[in-house]
Amino acid sequence: MDEETTNEPAARAASEALYGLLSAAVRLKLNMLVTGGTGSGKTTLLNVISMFIPEKERIVTIEDAAELQLRQPHWVRLETRPPNIEGRGQVTQRDLLRNALRMRPDRILVGEVRGGEALDMLQAMNTGHDGSVTTAHSNSPRDGLARIETMVLMAGMDLPARAIREQMASAFHLLVHTARYSDGTRRVSKIAEITGMEGDIITMQDIAVFSPTGVGADGQVLGQHAFTGIRPRFYDRLKLAGIDLPLTIFLR
Repeated sequence: MDEETTNEPAARAASEALYGLLSAAVRLKLNMLVTGGTGSGKTTLLNVISMFIPEKERIVTIEDAAELQLRQPHWVRLETRPPNIEGRGQVTQRDLLRNALRMRPDRILVGEVRGGEALDMLQAMNTGHDGSVTTAHSNSPRDGLARIETMVLMAGMDLPARAIREQMASAFHLLVHTARYSDGTRRVSKIAEITGMEGDIITMQDIAVFSPTGVGADGQVLGQHAFTGIRPRFYDRLKLAGIDLPLTIFLR
């Protein structure tokens, strides 16, 4: 009990620093991929991330079912539509994404990529729509990239694996992984930064992780977020953009 109490200030400080990191990343307009299993809190986190987007920006959200709740005044919500009884009138996420690009959005938020629209999302991120975010089901950030690669192939384009990975490496800046723990709590379990390519492999480095330390008497999973001590490559861009994020948080 004493040890748990002693750890509370450190855990709180680390969580606040994590919150500050995500806020700074959104304001810097880094592209993010949020990954996690079913019910791990991906959409909830996407709602939190959206709170950091400046009100002056035009945001387009694309979803299968309307779950995102943004408060910005310049928000356009697009939702897919299934075919009617005659098999007509279907509107897919890929249709919506292509139309969204004509709306001159500052950011595009895709509730979850499931198929060929992943290719359009990558192209949008690589052609000036910085600060965009999407989610994907996966068991780890690395698995999330593998799933995106598979989805791009579902678009029907015969692209070599290296070309797809190069697009992903330049499109995504941060990978944020969520997890649901045995006590039912949902947490950000890892934040990783994509650093480039080595051969045919996308390279990344962990910036922050959640480290479980045990299970309490009530079954609650104990632990805290901790930074790995690695300075993100985008840190200098934060300073140039006038975004105040102390370098010391990465050393905790």
